[in-house]
Amino acid sequence: MYLKKTPQKTGRVYLSIVDGYYDKQKGYSRQITIEKLGYLDDLEKQYDDPIAFFTQKVQRLKEEKAERRAPLTFTFSHEDKISPNTTYRKNFGHVVLSSIYHELEINKFLVSRQRSSNIEFDTNNIMKLLTFSRLLAPASKKKTFEGRDSYFDKTNYTLDDVYRSLSFFNKQSSNLQLWLNERIKQSYGRDSSLVYYDVTNYYFETDKTDDFKKKGPSKEHRPNPIVQMGLFIDNNGIPITFQLFPGNTHDCLTYRPNLSRIKKEYDLGKVVVVADKGMTTGDNIWYTLSAKDGYVFSMSIRGADKELKEYVLNEDGYEWLGKEYKRKSRLYPRTIQVTATNGKKLKKTVHEKQVIFYSEKYDKRAKAERAAAITKAQDLIANPGKYTRATSHGAAGYVKNIDFDKETGEILTTAKALVLDLERLKEEEALDGYYAIVTSEHEETADKIIDMYRGLWRIEESFRVTKSDLEARPVYVSREDHIQAHFLTCFIALVIARILEMKMGHRYTISQLLESLKKCECTHLQSNHYLFDYYDDVLKEIGNEFAIDLSKRVRSIGEIKNILANTKK
Repeated sequence: MYLKKTPQKTGRVYLSIVDGYYDKQKGYSRQITIEKLGYLDDLEKQYDDPIAFFTQKVQRLKEEKAERRAPLTFTFSHEDKISPNTTYRKNFGHVVLSSIYHELEINKFLVSRQRSSNIEFDTNNIMKLLTFSRLLAPASKKKTFEGRDSYFDKTNYTLDDVYRSLSFFNKQSSNLQLWLNERIKQSYGRDSSLVYYDVTNYYFETDKTDDFKKKGPSKEHRPNPIVQMGLFIDNNGIPITFQLFPGNTHDCLTYRPNLSRIKKEYDLGKVVVVADKGMTTGDNIWYTLSAKDGYVFSMSIRGADKELKEYVLNEDGYEWLGKEYKRKSRLYPRTIQVTATNGKKLKKTVHEKQVIFYSEKYDKRAKAERAAAITKAQDLIANPGKYTRATSHGAAGYVKNIDFDKETGEILTTAKALVLDLERLKEEEALDGYYAIVTSEHEETADKIIDMYRGLWRIEESFRVTKSDLEARPVYVSREDHIQAHFLTCFIALVIARILEMKMGHRYTISQLLESLKKCECTHLQSNHYLFDYYDDVLKEIGNEFAIDLSKRVRSIGEIKNILANTKK
């Protein structure tokens, strides 16, 4: 290794630090540039003697290189003890998450916003702890704080500071989401030609309700209070924004406030919103069209009028693609109900393209799911005392003459016997396997519209990731500002996970990527050295993408801190 002085045709001299190595494949020695320093005359403006300064630097680098190549020896005594309250085991995989976190410049946003507050602790360090832990070791805020020494980051804050930071994060939530959107647009580009919207809910570990935590139709069919989350993602599956609503808010009522906000604040231009049948109301459709946007919504066939059901079941117009799939479409002026400002319902006509498709696979799946519900309904008829409104979910709809006590939810005894609703069964079975999509995008082909709608799996998967990989529920905080901040950290974690997945070319699922990063750990030995004990193909590819060698067996704390520092540049 030496300081290379390269004369230029202009007479100037360019300085660089180079090192030599033997290329086994080519069979001769080669040189590699370690650092490009710049032109000597420019460097003389910064240093009294650039040659001497960088010659000393080369000497230091040579010594560090020799030290790295020297064998390491560790000596342990039989009498060695474990120091109490010392964390010997640390995660190293978070350096990858740190790279994305700082690429999004979340640190710059928080540092800037904290300057105008009277907060003395470092909110950026707390946000990193909450975000990285949500991805690698999801737990309550208290347990996350207790595990803070598992990362190579500063921990100069208290548990009270963590809870106080939640109020600060809540105040910054809307602006931070906008900041993330701008950083994503600059670094990766936003494909907002289609945006996907859906709603899910998250339950709490408490039974207490308030104005925000309310009882509602839980996706997990739990009796606990819940909050509703509406989430928009772009056509690449990267989240755009989220908003929380009280737990008893109907899904369809979350759509218009969210669309209004995203249109005003996110500068996405015209969007085509893709959503499931929960959003297919007259008010939502009319609002979307009034905003000069488009929609691709699924529509409940079983809840549709007689004309649409007859169109669906009429074989005329269907085109079979193979033996198990068919579809047809039409342009149709549909009458919808729209709520006026005075609360009255108005009839409006929308000119839609309706796409109907049938899948034998969906048909079989629907019949299999119904078979389980029918078995449960038959048991309910035979043993009504075993069931309540909550436990009869999925079966009660197939039982005639059933009624529940409004207070207890128990099944009431009536003069009419409980019997299976055979008419409903017959009607539902006839419609098994059929799906309807309604859209404002008249010029798109039926196949294109179906493909657009099928992209909704991205947002469904995002909810699955938050609930399983990120363990966003049950929610352990109770104050509304803390709840909002909790889901902000979950949102940031989801953004980072999606970007990681995209950087890796979607070759691995988020679960696979996070599992490998969780296992990328090391144990403190002696003399500030750490021993690494896990490596796999996923980490190999992650390391290649982020230019971090994750295969090294032993590293000094200096090396580790340098790698972490580089992720922050």
